[in-house]
Amino acid sequence: MANSAGSKKRARQAEKRRQHNASFRSMARTYMKKVIAAIEAGDKAVATETFKSAQSVLDASVSKGIFTKNKIARVKSRMNTKIKALA
Repeated sequence: MANSAGSKKRARQAEKRRQHNASFRSMARTYMKKVIAAIEAGDKAVATETFKSAQSVLDASVSKGIFTKNKIARVKSRMNTKIKALA
């Protein structure tokens, strides 16, 4: 356990950041699931709209350091490919 005042403060800050990052990561994953659900339902219009709203959240998660840029680029690319494949 932390002993000095400085290390106690760092422990508090780390816990606060961990909870915030977990919340943001969960939100981003929820947006991903919404797009996937729309794709599996086969509704191209809804899938396109949910994908557009998810893009900004996913890009923000990269800039905040929640996910790596390559992971989000891969996820967005795969979603976009599946949306384009819908008839």
